[in-house]
Amino acid sequence: MNTAEDPAVQIALAEGLLSPAELAAALLRYEAAAGAAVARPRLLAFLVAERVLDGGRAARLLARRLRLPLADLAVAPAPDALAALPPALAERHDLLPLARNGAMLRVAVGDPFDFEGLDAASHAAGLALDAELAPLDDLRRSIARHYGAAAPTPAAPAAGPSATAVAEDEAPVIRWIEEQLRQAVDRRASDLHFEPLASRFRVRLRIDGVLHEAGEPPRSLERAVVSRLKLMAGMSLAEKRRPQDGRARLAGAGRELDLRVSALPTLHGESVVIRVLDSGRLRLGLEELGLEPDDRRVLDRLLALPDGLVLVTGPTGSGKTTTLYACLQTLNRPDRKIITVEDPVEYQLAGVNQVPVRPELGLTFAAALRAMLRQSPNVILVGEIRDRETAEIAIHAALTGHLVFSTLHTNDAAGAVTRLVDLGVKPFLVASALRAVVAQRLVRRICPQCGRAAAPPAELAPAAGDDFRRGAGCPACERTGYRGCLGLFEVLPVDDGLQQLIHAGAGAGRLRAHARARGWRTLREDGWRKARAGRTSAGEVLAATVGDANGT
Repeated sequence: MNTAEDPAVQIALAEGLLSPAELAAALLRYEAAAGAAVARPRLLAFLVAERVLDGGRAARLLARRLRLPLADLAVAPAPDALAALPPALAERHDLLPLARNGAMLRVAVGDPFDFEGLDAASHAAGLALDAELAPLDDLRRSIARHYGAAAPTPAAPAAGPSATAVAEDEAPVIRWIEEQLRQAVDRRASDLHFEPLASRFRVRLRIDGVLHEAGEPPRSLERAVVSRLKLMAGMSLAEKRRPQDGRARLAGAGRELDLRVSALPTLHGESVVIRVLDSGRLRLGLEELGLEPDDRRVLDRLLALPDGLVLVTGPTGSGKTTTLYACLQTLNRPDRKIITVEDPVEYQLAGVNQVPVRPELGLTFAAALRAMLRQSPNVILVGEIRDRETAEIAIHAALTGHLVFSTLHTNDAAGAVTRLVDLGVKPFLVASALRAVVAQRLVRRICPQCGRAAAPPAELAPAAGDDFRRGAGCPACERTGYRGCLGLFEVLPVDDGLQQLIHAGAGAGRLRAHARARGWRTLREDGWRKARAGRTSAGEVLAATVGDANGT
């Protein structure tokens, strides 16, 4: 987790206990001190020690916001409580055991978001924790006073390795995880999968949309690896029964990557998936997405419009976000205001106002979109239209002078129209606002270094199911014959005839028939063009367009 995103510090910042300028200056000192220190301090503890933040006020604020009680440090801790934790662990994580009640240990904490310390204490004591907040300065004095040379012998944990053993085992696990991440980046993986199975712990990489086995560490390492990954992403180590999401950053190779981390409880343990968000991939322009010249001309005309709704459709992982961001980068000029609402904001775009959806705060797509309209934008991106309210507000924006982009989960372009109507939008509104629908899929691109092994025959029969690659590829494509991805597109502009059909409530079949009569090309037909040109293979086209009945 980025240090500036520390939850306790963000709460203090929001409540005015420190200013952004004070935090920025302190972060510079913190990074320098942390780089020279053997053990990296928590940011909250550093700010209190530096007198940037008042420890007493911070504790009272956090107690109020988190609805936690304030600890009474004037009352001496119970001896059996002190005996439950090793002094070194208590000092390292600013934890003071106060009382023990059955299987519960009441502790005073200085930083309630130090999940690593809380989980280590719970593990070492073999007890569940009941946390109370205390000012860091007072807490440290109490720890020093109650744990001394005559500190009681720590009680044995109920089960599992000790905190000291966990710390000793942590270094090789960290190095192993860093190596996995480095290899994933080097191999251009979009995501990593750490999967506990019945008898093994499997690691896989998704490269160009296909999963590849990447190793199988000993099953005994699963718990340590999963804990480390969750810690990196700012998740709670104690929570193993519910799904969790988090983020982390990875520096290396001259750039910094965002990692989106998801943990999901399964039958044999927690499955962790890391999605690698490389902003360098967003430097693609429209000409590099795989659009044919005629489709590119249509899209250029759409981007020149002052208003209207443009939808991009396709399943998860079909490249919709990349296409939309390429459009925004084309439109991003000093004389235009662009606002997006996304769930989540995957990449940061310079010069674009990006709003993350926060349902727990009431900031849904619809609520954010309503607020965005009061900001007088020229261009709006709605990450996804999921319900009637969002659809109607997006269409209202498109009809009142805004160019609106969004996505829908439909199989083809014509299906987007019926999907909007199914959501409850009146057909005449769809007909008036919609300017075009772009449906897309991703296929693997023939490796440019060993493309001779993938040359298709002069005439490619669309019904053929063979993969026309010949040979075993090369080291650059890891012997697969493919390197990188390519988009298949069907671009459906809404002309006068299509507008009349939508207004009349025509179904997707009639919309397709009208478009076909005017030369509209389906996803599969676009794929055949690219396969004939040697840019992908017939097998890739068939696999990606399995539901395309019109592209025979």
